[in-house]
Amino acid sequence: KRQNFVLNLISVRLYLQIVENFILNMITILNTLLRKEIRSNFKLGHNAIPLLESRFCSSPAKQDVILTENCIKRLNEICENGQFLRVVVEGGGCSGFQYKFDLDTRIADDDKIFGTGKSRVVIDKISLDFLKGATVDYHTELIRTGFKIVSNPKAEQGCSC
Repeated sequence: KRQNFVLNLISVRLYLQIVENFILNMITILNTLLRKEIRSNFKLGHNAIPLLESRFCSSPAKQDVILTENCIKRLNEICENGQFLRVVVEGGGCSGFQYKFDLDTRIADDDKIFGTGKSRVVIDKISLDFLKGATVDYHTELIRTGFKIVSNPKAEQGCSC
């Protein structure tokens, strides 16, 4: 009887380990699907800028998002009626990610706000994981004028197209 009891105990323990592994795998899969669903439902307009020269890496950044003087100045010029600049990282582009910039007035519970007054930049929690320590700038160039992410410690050089 003791041998049967021990064998049953071992069987139950193995069964619990299998169930635990299954649950952990399901949580991982559901987390991935949820993030994709959030991304696909969170479209903010046509101002997508592909990350042509970046690929994200996992080294942690220790600072918040930084706004340059040019960024603050431009936001003060264009933001009206409680608008702010929303920055989102979405799937797309040759490196797998792209930045999207758009003016918005809605702030969600998981959004983080950088800046004050009219010069506010708002980033959702998932995008912030990719942008911590980055700098938001406003560039005026011959071909393009707009907001740009520069000096992102979460991105490493990769694509050369």
